Amino acid sequence: MDSLPKLTSTRKRRNVVERTLADLSHTMEQSLFAEELARQKGLLQSLDPRVKVLGILALLLAVSLSRSLAVIAGLYVVALLLAWASSIPMGFFIKRVWLLLPFFTGMIALPAFFITPGPPLVQLPLGLVITRTGAQTALFLLLRVSTSVSLAILLVLTTPWNGVLKALSVLRVPDAFILILGMTYRYIYLLLHTTNDMFLSRQSRIIGRMSTADERRMIAATAGTLLSKSLHLSSEVYLAMQSRGFRGHPRTMDTFRMRPRDWLWGGALVLAAALAVWLGR
Repeated sequence: MDSLPKLTSTRKRRNVVERTLADLSHTMEQSLFAEELARQKGLLQSLDPRVKVLGILALLLAVSLSRSLAVIAGLYVVALLLAWASSIPMGFFIKRVWLLLPFFTGMIALPAFFITPGPPLVQLPLGLVITRTGAQTALFLLLRVSTSVSLAILLVLTTPWNGVLKALSVLRVPDAFILILGMTYRYIYLLLHTTNDMFLSRQSRIIGRMSTADERRMIAATAGTLLSKSLHLSSEVYLAMQSRGFRGHPRTMDTFRMRPRDWLWGGALVLAAALAVWLGR
């Protein structure tokens, strides 16, 4: 009886297992939702993946090279217009970028308000002064990061992952790197699904609530089992690939074909990026 998990009567807090199940389910739902968006009828979904990769890359370079806040803000508006034309829910798209951006980027941009020398803009208590140069520097960082993240998310949401990987060959990315990215994506989804099943099966065999110490022991045991399964699965997958003719070069069944509208939109995206770099000098 001593080996049985100790149960507690605290019902107000959600235990670790329930939170883990909820997070895993939410992550898989987001992944499936992204795949559905990539199959919808929209502007970017109808373009050749190679056009999207080169066009988005050109816009990202324009964001990095531009020295004008107005130009960077204009590129962000372009990203929003492309998302709207691609049938992406605007609320979902904006929240996906700005929900965590203020926390991570704001922690880096916050000191720039005070330590960057320049003319004073706002006088705060305790002798703190926000300088005009510091505010401009922080705004540059926030706009650059938000626009770059928006463009990257736009590419992922409108292109199936296999299409993105195959389109990377246009940039002469090594085959080994493309293969690693593809396998990583598949393994992450598979491990999430396996972990969710393991936690759900364990939760269905528990009566009442476990103590915090027992929850930690169960999570540690689950992590060890998952690691063992992933190592065994990786060896089986590699042997299966070898038996089917894999010799280090990934191949897909998708065939790319450039149409007139692909050339037109590709040229328009590259021209917009070049114009942004010229205006933002």
